[in-house]
Amino acid sequence: MTHSDQSMARFAGFPSLRWFPVLAILATAAAPGSASATARAGAYNGTWTTVFATTRGNCSSGYSVPFTVSGRRVSSAGGGRVSGSVNGAGRVAVHVSVGASQASGGGRLVGNSGAGSWSGIITGDRCSGTWQATRS
Repeated sequence: MTHSDQSMARFAGFPSLRWFPVLAILATAAAPGSASATARAGAYNGTWTTVFATTRGNCSSGYSVPFTVSGRRVSSAGGGRVSGSVNGAGRVAVHVSVGASQASGGGRLVGNSGAGSWSGIITGDRCSGTWQATRS
């Protein structure tokens, strides 16, 4: 075995090393401060209306909560307290509270619509379900 063959044999057990350049490029593109991610995050700016459906628990369905996206920040547009964030790929994470009810959720925005799941305590009952959003 030549010296180069021995070197390759030592690294053959580490397949991730050959993927290192690809992973480095992906990590750079997904970095929170990267220019491309920041530019894409503004693509979701506007007011969104979100309708919640309950799939588990004894909670009513059909609650609607408006929220505003500005850059990476998600905030309330009325009807409760909303806080959260959205990344350049449209992945969103939010926390909503209306009175004593609280829920957290995540999902994805694409174009003028979005969908995801949520869980929380609504009027004392532990519930979970799905949400759908449209941008107005």
